[in-house]
Amino acid sequence: MLFLCYPKCSTCRKAQKWLDEHDVDYDIRDIKTDNPDLAELELWHQASGLPLKKFFNTSGQLYRSLELSKKLPGMSDAEQYALLASDGMLVKRPLLIGEDFALPGFKVKEWEEKLK
Repeated sequence: MLFLCYPKCSTCRKAQKWLDEHDVDYDIRDIKTDNPDLAELELWHQASGLPLKKFFNTSGQLYRSLELSKKLPGMSDAEQYALLASDGMLVKRPLLIGEDFALPGFKVKEWEEKLK
C-alpha cells in the first residue's frame, strides 16, 4: 500500500496515526517532494471511481491563487491531469493507494471499508 502525504499537514498526520494504530503496512511518500506523475494520476483516478475534481486540494493556497474553482469546469481531463502532475500541493491529501483502489482525503469509514 502506498500512502502519499504532506508531513506538515495535520490531516495527513492523523491518517498516518490511524494506519499505524490499525497495523496497516504501507510505504510513505512525500507528495510535495515526490509529486505523482501523469500516468500515476490517471491510474489512481480510474481506480477511485471518483470525479477527477476530487483529486484537487481545494483548500490549498495554490488552488486558490490559481483560481481553479473558476477554471477547472472549462478544462479537459488531460489539462487537469497535467496540472495535478505539475505540483503535489494541488493534489488532495492524504492519498491511500491499494492494489485496486485509490482514496483521496482521509475519511475513516471509507478507509475501514477498503482495508477490511
